Amino acid sequence: MTAADVPALRKTLQDQTAMYAYAHAFTDAEVDAWLANNLRRYREDGFGLWAVIRQADDQFVGQCGLTMQDFAGQRVVEIGYLLQRDYWHQGYAIEAARGAKEYAFNELHVPEVWSIIRDNNLASMNVAIRNGMLVRGKIVKHYYGIDMPHFGFVVANPQA
Repeated sequence: MTAADVPALRKTLQDQTAMYAYAHAFTDAEVDAWLANNLRRYREDGFGLWAVIRQADDQFVGQCGLTMQDFAGQRVVEIGYLLQRDYWHQGYAIEAARGAKEYAFNELHVPEVWSIIRDNNLASMNVAIRNGMLVRGKIVKHYYGIDMPHFGFVVANPQA
């Protein structure tokens, strides 16, 4: 993603319904910080969240990719995805998540990948399950003064 993607990012990150797992829609400053953090990930980790673009018309669908996250004190490579609401339930999330998993396994050669998903986000849990993942644990994240239980879904690299 680049600064040119900010208007499309705002459409997702400032949509209260799309952001229900975060418990709030982002402000302009939070969207800018989100992009800056992702650009830092590209520099420091060599990967991050990527724009998901529909091939038929180059439409920005959302974002998906790999980030380093903490899960119960362990640093893990996570597959994350967040799509504009107009594109929910059309197969884009699983297609993108599978692509991120294959990149992590075939290019980065990581031994496993995770998806850390809030306990009320059934659609994302279903994507993780369809991506071959199983629950390995549960943590509680504290975000904006709210305790948010999350499940850690994991799939091992069959080549590791």
